[in-house]
Amino acid sequence: MDEQGESLDERLKKLDSQLASKKGKANGDGEKETSGRGKGYTTAVKLSSEFIAAIVTGAVLGYLLDYFLGTKPWGMVIFLLIGFAAAILNMLRASGYVETPEPKPRDKKD
Repeated sequence: MDEQGESLDERLKKLDSQLASKKGKANGDGEKETSGRGKGYTTAVKLSSEFIAAIVTGAVLGYLLDYFLGTKPWGMVIFLLIGFAAAILNMLRASGYVETPEPKPRDKKD
């Protein structure tokens, strides 16, 4: 019975080492494994920065349009709404709810 117990321990150690080596390869060999909390924080910062960047870009473009064309509030309002819509779309794409469109291959005409 001792022989079976030892062989089981040896097999468990061997299995643990194999799992550790495969886990290391899956993580990129040497990269730190991020915990669920750290990964969630990273995703939240990424999504919020994309959201704010799209809205600010729309507001700046609207302001510049108003400044050069003299259409005081309308350019800012319209581009702010477009920036907000782009921010929502970017968040949905980044979180995986909407797929990023792939370019269609062009038809070759002879």
